[in-house]
Amino acid sequence: MRVAVFTEPHRGASYDDQLRFARLVEAGGFDGFFRADHYQAMGETAGLPGPTDAWLTLAALARETSRIRLGTLVSSATFRLPGPLAVMVAQVDQMSGGRVELGIGAGWYQREHTSYGIPFPPVAERFDRLAEQLEILTGLWRTPVGASFNHTGQHYRLVDAPALPKPVQQPGPPVIIGGRGPKRTPELAARYADEFNMPFTSVEETAAAYERVREACDRTGRTGSGRAPLVLSAGVVVAIGRTDAEARRRAAPLHVASALPPEDPVVGSPAQLVDRLGEFAAAGATRVHLRLIELDDLDHLELIAAEVLPQLDGTR
Repeated sequence: MRVAVFTEPHRGASYDDQLRFARLVEAGGFDGFFRADHYQAMGETAGLPGPTDAWLTLAALARETSRIRLGTLVSSATFRLPGPLAVMVAQVDQMSGGRVELGIGAGWYQREHTSYGIPFPPVAERFDRLAEQLEILTGLWRTPVGASFNHTGQHYRLVDAPALPKPVQQPGPPVIIGGRGPKRTPELAARYADEFNMPFTSVEETAAAYERVREACDRTGRTGSGRAPLVLSAGVVVAIGRTDAEARRRAAPLHVASALPPEDPVVGSPAQLVDRLGEFAAAGATRVHLRLIELDDLDHLELIAAEVLPQLDGTR
């Protein structure tokens, strides 16, 4: 089980906060540091000092870390055009020495789009754009040096793109697709992704989602094609402590009203988290992304590194 840490800087975190946290993630033996890609806090919090751009942040962290994986869970296809995004991700992959992963989704939080003047088309169009972006991103990265890439689609047209720069990882940085959608999400994961992530729900719902993805792999011909099987991962909201009171204190932000869908957090002891991760492993997960709520709570991160990671295989 590989254990990465997932953070939500839009809740309120500067770059320096994220740098301090990412360095401790690396020192603690975790697999990676992943962050949300949002431009506005959710619920009633002000999110001070304000948002930080995900890919600017990851570019900086690429130069300040040496081992951990770095990526988004997830970038919204509404935020960036696919050609420039391919350049961004490839450059950050170079800057990190080949440690970047791109989590990408259709986008869902309308409020931040309205606030920052970002177009927010209907959900069907957002998924159409996501599918086209995935085709373009993977196509640009896989185009041989010296050749050009062309694409004519419903939403994007690329003509004689030089398909540069090239990422360090070949044929490209791992792509993560996740979500609770029962139809298009499994299909896109089967066609384009290296990892399918089910975010922050129960083991039972996660297992059902994994089965839908396996069926999509069969339908699309991925199964038996020689491509690497999908990594199955789970997002887990975590609020643990050495005492019940400490765990409850860390869980308090979970009770604040939010635009997020219902979640299934682990609130309790390190042993309870170990047990939950074992349940996800039994369901097929080989990687988890632990969502830690407060970026300034470094003790929480140290507790997991000291009392949870040593009880799991493959974390170090």
